[in-house]
Amino acid sequence: MHLYQKRLNKEFKRANQVELHNIEFLKEELGLTTFKYRLRFQNHQVYQNNSYKLNITITKNYPVDSPIVTFQDSIPVHPHIYSNGHICLNLLGDDWTPACSVESIVLSIQSMLENNQLSELPPDNDNYVKLGIKNPKNTSFVYHDDNV
Repeated sequence: MHLYQKRLNKEFKRANQVELHNIEFLKEELGLTTFKYRLRFQNHQVYQNNSYKLNITITKNYPVDSPIVTFQDSIPVHPHIYSNGHICLNLLGDDWTPACSVESIVLSIQSMLENNQLSELPPDNDNYVKLGIKNPKNTSFVYHDDNV
């Protein structure tokens, strides 16, 4: 049993009840340690009529530590998203606090994509992906541009 089982139950219940604009909670039989979402974009110049699957894996130290968050299958092209699905987002690193939640992560990533107007990968994408790092939490990301 997870140390913060009550909190996870509350977040899972909220994910099932709350409808977020252009965000679908995928109700798969994954238990309370994995949350999956589909983010949809309709009238966006970069992500026109695309959807992206976000996988959030709860770590044993959650909510003291951030979860593992990656895109699956189709990966959006974004200056802070690597082609292997890893996301360079300060909320998942140094800016994480126990007050953050799965929902706040999803909304932050949606906002990051909604505000993007560049169809380009991070400048170090090829080198990073070649390293074959499986868990993005084992990476100390360099934030190239906070304005994207």
